[in-house]
Amino acid sequence: MARGLFDLTGKVVLATGANSGIGLGFLQGCAKQGADVVVWGRRADKNAQAVAALKLLGAARGHAEAVDVSDEGAVKAAFASTVRAMGRVDCVFANAGFSQRAQSILELTSERYHALINVNQHGAFYTLREAALHMRRRAESGDPGGSLVACGSLALFHGLPGNEHYAAAKGALAAMVKSLAVEMGPYGVRVNMIAPGFIITGMMENQPQIEPLLRRFAEITPLGRPGAISDIEGPAAYLASDASAFQTGDILVIDGGRTVRAL
Repeated sequence: MARGLFDLTGKVVLATGANSGIGLGFLQGCAKQGADVVVWGRRADKNAQAVAALKLLGAARGHAEAVDVSDEGAVKAAFASTVRAMGRVDCVFANAGFSQRAQSILELTSERYHALINVNQHGAFYTLREAALHMRRRAESGDPGGSLVACGSLALFHGLPGNEHYAAAKGALAAMVKSLAVEMGPYGVRVNMIAPGFIITGMMENQPQIEPLLRRFAEITPLGRPGAISDIEGPAAYLASDASAFQTGDILVIDGGRTVRAL
């Protein structure tokens, strides 16, 4: 049965870093629209749990790969394995990454800088490149189309001390999205980025200072609250579906209005 404008029946959606947090939220939105889902994450046990949960939400099929996206060879192998298992991939969300803010750039060591860049920037590049190659081959055989999505951040717009490595990775991805959109357009593939604001994830729930943090973000966000994983679901279904067929090279900011508030 068709599910309307955002119907994803028969489409295969892959997300990296997807056994929790924003990556899982992206797949939840797609599963609810009937997509087949692919979970990439480092932990096989958590991947399997995520696939089971996504099937309960409506995913027709599920597949998981234990993969470290900072390993180029592992990404290539995992993508090939995914295509063998699922037959195709229609949407990829390059989400895997982490944030590790330093006190200052003066205390940001080269080791910490490169450790983050290797995952957040290089891992996304490896993932998007493999997906683009797959989609180009498919288009050349008469089956054009597809959606590539990168995960951005409000670090694209706001500066924070000690966050230079994270901002550099997200800034590089934002520029990469524009070039990919131009290069992949002739194959019917659109390329976009989502830039989430402050999103509450499972990792934050037990932090001792979480309540003051939640109050602070509620105060500075026009919609009066921090974001939830569920707030990623709608944009995910839109970007993965044919509803976004004429949107490419763009950044969708999902922040409750945080970036448009002056103070």
